[in-house]
Amino acid sequence: MAKRTSTHRSPARFNARMLPGAKPAPFPGFIKPQLATLKSHVPAGKGWLHEIKFDGYRIQGHLTEGRPALFTRNGHDWTHRMPTLAEALARVPANHLIVDGEIIIPDSQGRSDHDALKEALGAGRQSHRFVFYLFDLMHLDGFDLRAAPLIDRKRVLAELIRDVGQPILYSDHLEEKGQVMFDHACKIGLEGVISKRMDAPYRSGRSESWIKVKCVKRETFTIVGYTPEGKGLVASLHLARKEERELTYVGKVGTGWSMAQSAKLRQRLEAIEVDRPATAVPGRPPKSVWVEPRLKADVEYWDITAAGLLRHAVWRGGA
Repeated sequence: MAKRTSTHRSPARFNARMLPGAKPAPFPGFIKPQLATLKSHVPAGKGWLHEIKFDGYRIQGHLTEGRPALFTRNGHDWTHRMPTLAEALARVPANHLIVDGEIIIPDSQGRSDHDALKEALGAGRQSHRFVFYLFDLMHLDGFDLRAAPLIDRKRVLAELIRDVGQPILYSDHLEEKGQVMFDHACKIGLEGVISKRMDAPYRSGRSESWIKVKCVKRETFTIVGYTPEGKGLVASLHLARKEERELTYVGKVGTGWSMAQSAKLRQRLEAIEVDRPATAVPGRPPKSVWVEPRLKADVEYWDITAAGLLRHAVWRGGA
């Protein structure tokens, strides 16, 4: 992509230099991202801000002498895969920039459509539906901002991108109302929330100054088969949901049990093996063993894909 020839200026770049902790520094290149720690409850009390957890792909955006680049959380350059987003990033009024965010494809309700995003990126297609939500600012025009408080970094970021517009958007937040945001997020089908210490610096790696809480669904499914593992254990269970009087295949669960539980499951399943599955199974997975639909599995999962399969399923008991 061609280097931008005009020099951008914004009041935000001067405000950034005045932040506590901001310091002059050369452009650092790719920064290993800060990661959130998974918890079961939204942190309460003052000192936290709460953002929507997007179900997309983490992306770090760079401007180097005005030239845009987009990197995955592992540092892979994806600029060529999302040229429209890169061109939009080049409109940010800065010459040297590092921002943190998430790309999504929104559905008709504005929620992250992970299947559509995965399909577009997997097929190597450029999509006009890509949206890049920015939630942090680590470097701006010669100043390293990572040691500045998060709330200050976000304030400068919001000011910096205020006039850029679609598909570059600011990830807004609530203060002190994390549980309210979480309950609403789950009600409308979002993935969850990220809670962050307002006064915290940006630190690469996993940290408890960023907490993620996910909206988890739980349901009881019928076990229609399994994939054996080793001597007397189970690698995964094939599941189906009963809809009216028919069973509909919903995919597999392969985690959540101990070795002792896996061995016990295997014994019970071996006693009811049959030649054919009780419902249609797409692709007829190899090495699978089918069973009579007698046993149940309590499963937690994030969502169901467009193909009708469970995402991130975890066994919580049953049989």
